[in-house]
Formats: sequence, structure tokens, C-alpha cells
Amino acid sequence: MSAAGQPNDGKKLEIAVDGERFVRVPIRTRVVMPGDDLDAVISEYATDVVRPGDVLFVTEKIVAITQGRSFMLEEITPRPLARFLSRYVTRTPHGIGLGMPETMEMALRECGPIRILFAAAVSAVTKAFGRKGDFYRIAGDKARAIDGPTTGTMPPYDRAVVLGPERPREVAAHLKAMLNAGCEVAVVDINDLGGNILGSTLDRAGERRLVAILKDNPLGQGTESTPLGVIRAA
Repeated sequence: MSAAGQPNDGKKLEIAVDGERFVRVPIRTRVVMPGDDLDAVISEYATDVVRPGDVLFVTEKIVAITQGRSFMLEEITPRPLARFLSRYVTRTPHGIGLGMPETMEMALRECGPIRILFAAAVSAVTKAFGRKGDFYRIAGDKARAIDGPTTGTMPPYDRAVVLGPERPREVAAHLKAMLNAGCEVAVVDINDLGGNILGSTLDRAGERRLVAILKDNPLGQGTESTPLGVIRAA
């Protein structure tokens, strides 16, 4: 069973990268919930879509959710340090990041207070000189991957904090073997600010090309309900 989804608002399904054309095929699913089995979700929705030579990309959010790494806001009790630090995080229209006590609390748990405090101190200094991004460079991928609630997010995750997935490279390798369809698999973190490949069965060049193909965020993070997709040569 599979269902083609629609692209994120204003995005096209076909894109040219390095002189080659690729089709991005969103795959619509039901809302994935904690306790769902990732293998079952992929089998149900992707099996009939992927072809040899495709790249199946899976958003980091559904991997994390099926690993039990999503938490409702009421489950999180921020410590005073989380409340203090979150006041100094710049919120953007693309996401709340660590700019709320609950997401900052999860960053402290994931990365440790010493690392977060060091990242905050360095960032405070370098921001004064016009340099941005040092907080996440020092805090690391675990902090960067924390996904806070936003009004446009599909319920119930508009009231949840989702951490980054564990062992994404192993997850990608497992899904490739399970599908046995001659396709590659990537676990991706893509948003309107850019993207990262958290783990894949591609080589480095393939990962760089995949980021370029997905850089305009064709799936979206809202009500599109398309946490999977396929990249295919046009």
C-alpha cells in the first residue's frame, strides 16, 4: 500500500542538479506514533514505490519517534538552567530550536550541561563580533537535531519535542537490506534552512548530491504527512 503525496507549498517535484534532472516523489503515510514499528511503516508505504536505482529518504523525525525519542511537553520539567538559557536563543520562522525551556532541557539531557554552557558562552562572545552558528557547532548534532513544537506541525507533534534518531547509519543499512529493491536509503534532516544526511548507504559524493536535491525542502514539516520520499533520475 502506498500513496503519493503533494510537494511542500511552492516546491516542484522535478529539480536539476549538476546538469542532471531528478524527480522527488513524496510518499504520504498515516501519522506515525510512538510504539509504531519503523520496518512495518516502510514496508507498508514504500515497498510499492521504490525501484532499482532510487534513493529512499526517510525523515529523521519518524525514525526518532519509532525509537521512543518523542516527548509531550507535559512530560518535560525544565530545570532553572534550561529556562535561563532558552531566553537567549534566537527563534526563527522556520523553527523554535532551543528557544523554549522544554527543548533546552532536552539539549541539556542529550549533550550534558558542561557542553551546552560552553557552547552558550562561546556563542555569546562570537555573536558580538557578528559571527553566527557557533552554539550548534560546539553543542553538536544532538542539539541541532532536537525538533520543537510549532503551530504548523501535524498533531500530536505540535505539542511534542522530538530528539534526533539513534544510529541513523545502521537504520539506513537495515532498511536497504529489508527492502531488497536495489535502492539506496538515507535518513535525512531537511528543513527550510537547509539539510543534513544523518546516515545513509550512499558514499560522500552521493550524500552531497542528495542534500542539493533536497535543499528546497520538498516534503515540508507540517500537515503534508509525507515523512518518506524517493529520489529518481528523471
